[in-house]
Amino acid sequence: MKASAGVEGAKIERRTVERNRRICMKNLCFKLTSLIPKDTTMSKRAMRDQDQLDQAFNYIKELQGRIEKLKQKKEMRSVTADLHFLLVEVRSMDSTLLVSFVSGSRSSYMFRKVIGVLEEEGAEVISASFNLVGGRIFHTIHCQAFCSRIGLEPSSVNEKLKKLAC
Repeated sequence: MKASAGVEGAKIERRTVERNRRICMKNLCFKLTSLIPKDTTMSKRAMRDQDQLDQAFNYIKELQGRIEKLKQKKEMRSVTADLHFLLVEVRSMDSTLLVSFVSGSRSSYMFRKVIGVLEEEGAEVISASFNLVGGRIFHTIHCQAFCSRIGLEPSSVNEKLKKLAC
């Protein structure tokens, strides 16, 4: 009789464990479906649990797709920002020129290109400096004419640098 009482107790305990598991799963399903936006096609009360789980799964997949698209968009913007630069200013002061521009944080390529344009125009770089601010590099280049008799033409330098920016 004791053996049957032990088996009976084990059955009751398994039933209780299973009932608690089902209650827990029902609560988790309710919590999950409460996170789905209200603009669903069927009312939540009319859906079966399986339908609600399917809808939650589809919604999560949709969100993951949107996140991936936004990440790609952000990456594309940072890549294109790094490849180009924005010309800020070309200023002439006596026999010197001051060139200021902004480039992407990974773009030392543009700095070299600007130096190349300045040298093509007959400029000798006196000093160059930069500041990194929020993922952008702000460059300042001071230069003077290689030959003082020839001089520098700021409008020509400005025009070539604008072509480089495009």
